Amino acid sequence: MKRLKICFGMLVLLLALSSVGAQDVTTVSMWFGESEYAQCITEVVNGFNDVNPALQIEIIPQADTWNTTRTAVAGGGGPDVVRSPGPSFVYEMAQQGLILPLDSFADEMGWRDTFVGWALDLGLVDGQLYSLADELETLVMYYNKTLFEANGWTPPDTMDELIALAEEMEAAGIVPFSHGNADWRPTNEWFVGEFMTQIAGPHNVYKALTGQIPWTDESMVEAMETLDMMQQRGWFGGGLDLYFTNTFDTNLSMLGNGEAAMNIEGTWRFNGIPDYFGEAGGNDNDWDWAPVPSKTGDDLFTIGMGNTSSINANTPHPQETATFLTWFFSAETQGAMLSNCGKGPAPIHLPEDAMVGLDSRVSRAYAALSEASADDRYGYTTWTFWPPKSDVYIYEEVERVWTGEITVMDYLEGLNELFAEELAAGDIPPIPSR
Repeated sequence: MKRLKICFGMLVLLLALSSVGAQDVTTVSMWFGESEYAQCITEVVNGFNDVNPALQIEIIPQADTWNTTRTAVAGGGGPDVVRSPGPSFVYEMAQQGLILPLDSFADEMGWRDTFVGWALDLGLVDGQLYSLADELETLVMYYNKTLFEANGWTPPDTMDELIALAEEMEAAGIVPFSHGNADWRPTNEWFVGEFMTQIAGPHNVYKALTGQIPWTDESMVEAMETLDMMQQRGWFGGGLDLYFTNTFDTNLSMLGNGEAAMNIEGTWRFNGIPDYFGEAGGNDNDWDWAPVPSKTGDDLFTIGMGNTSSINANTPHPQETATFLTWFFSAETQGAMLSNCGKGPAPIHLPEDAMVGLDSRVSRAYAALSEASADDRYGYTTWTFWPPKSDVYIYEEVERVWTGEITVMDYLEGLNELFAEELAAGDIPPIPSR
């Protein structure tokens, strides 16, 4: 793989380190999963190493990265940079003193300016900062652009427009959404969380997550009734029976060949969706994406996190580790890892021109997400912000609504009761204040 050269103005102060002897070299370690683009990340980090001979970063691939990291750190070892699968995993490590508070580094190195306003709140434990959020993800509405153009359709802005368009598609014999959960049952929660944000609104979801309003609020009822209506009409995959048996490959094939018109899924799908269009997909179609329509017509994006980075309490090099993290979370570096490795960016201020060489559709999505994050137009993914028992309830019990075993109100009452227990127990992941 061609080595990527990355040299940014922010590293000028580090170049003075290059004059020291080899015996003074400091090595900072960071672990990535073997399948988590570790080789590509290494190539990007080599750009840092090339201009900082006195501070070298070692990327070490690990099988079962999180469990390996957790065990090593608990035993007093592990990497200097401690990565976890998400903000909720940081709490226990912070409580046990396994990672360092980062507030002084955040002030010294300008992290409060680098990250969008709400992002550092995700790393707070008992009022102190312990982690930096990474791998921002959201859901968007993918659509068959060729099919849309052939029928004179444009991506809708509002939920009412989406419903009207789906009715038109249904009349034309086209499945509105290529959805199914045979490969991943928690697919269900994508739609629950998305419809709550887009219909009830992100501020009402925030109020419910912080115990200010119940999940039985009329705005939540409207969201869930709209989702249920779409399932009952067979708009997700062609019918509820098909929804329960459609695989991801089936879903994307339907979208690519024009059997279905739209698909609500995460930004992680950017890496695979081109395989189902054009020559690769055996058709003449093209794809694009649009924000999931909202009740108000505003572009709202739910936010989720895939990883966090902290500093090991046992590292002999906390200052050097923080210096590396400053570079790692810069817009230039995050853009390079997104463009070259397919790694989702951190929730930082990420301009579109920082993603050179990336498919314009992908860079447009992350730029829009970054803008929405900074402009208070963000909502919440269930797997990032709901407590664990409530999260499982969301994606398992909603199937009983769709099959007619329970009503929407039954479902929301059950969620409200379980959530209240977890809220009282303090089991809620960090919720960015707004």
